[in-house]
Amino acid sequence: MRGLAGYLVYRALSGLFGLLPARVIPATGRAVGRGLSYVARDRLALLRRHMRRVMGPGPTEEEITTAGREMFASYGRYWAEVFWFRPRRKEWMVAHSSVTGLDDVFAVKESGRGIIFAVAHMGNWEVAGSLGESLDLPVLAVAENLPNRRITDWFIKTRAAFGIDIIIAGRGSTMSALARGLQEGKVVALVSDRDVTGRGVEVEFFGERTTMPGGPISLAIMTGAAVFPIGSYFDGPGHRFGIRPELQIPEGDDRTERIQKGTQALAVAFEGIIRERPTDWHLFQPNWPSDFDDDDGTGR
Repeated sequence: MRGLAGYLVYRALSGLFGLLPARVIPATGRAVGRGLSYVARDRLALLRRHMRRVMGPGPTEEEITTAGREMFASYGRYWAEVFWFRPRRKEWMVAHSSVTGLDDVFAVKESGRGIIFAVAHMGNWEVAGSLGESLDLPVLAVAENLPNRRITDWFIKTRAAFGIDIIIAGRGSTMSALARGLQEGKVVALVSDRDVTGRGVEVEFFGERTTMPGGPISLAIMTGAAVFPIGSYFDGPGHRFGIRPELQIPEGDDRTERIQKGTQALAVAFEGIIRERPTDWHLFQPNWPSDFDDDDGTGR
């Protein structure tokens, strides 16, 4: 959405959902998202392709369609929570969240190394900012520079309320800013399952070649930081975060080869994370070259 009208839609939805009590937000968001799955048929066709890759040949076509609609429902809940959130509700969200795998993270922190969280578009990953803040793990992240400057600024303010410090991609040197954040003791969280620039690293992901961002591995090699893949899942009224063991970046003949091998290792880690709860994965865009085929309408 462009211009003032698009921004006002975001503000109106934030005002509307902000009036609702916490207990109805998950169901309301899911209902809206599921309803949209019956309208956005081309998008549902794309999600069916994604779910077929993740779930394999076993499920029936009806089960794959059901999974696609569940993705819509899950994404609807995510947006409902984002629009509902206010700083005064941060304590409630933290109290209804759980996290596993922190021992390894704190061990790395105590050693003086930097920490990079590699996150997929799953669940409500924004809540990680509030949880990190409560654990003395301040989060620094990167956001896209959207065409609508007002909406970009709205996202910055919203994520700041969650406890996330934001760097806007393309405004100065992103890698230098992230490296400085690591030196300052911040945890860098990078959403790393989708290549939005088209300049990513080629990997095999769910049995098909595509590209993924090389940023997490490149930053780790540059700074010596540890990379932890993380899964973010909806869990009842709250959220669950699963931190995987530190990703071991393979050796290579040069830096380029190490980035490729490390990004491939991250792709494998994400496969396990996503398969744990496929319908909490919010990949609503084409992500593999074959997604642009027009035989099922997803390329339009």
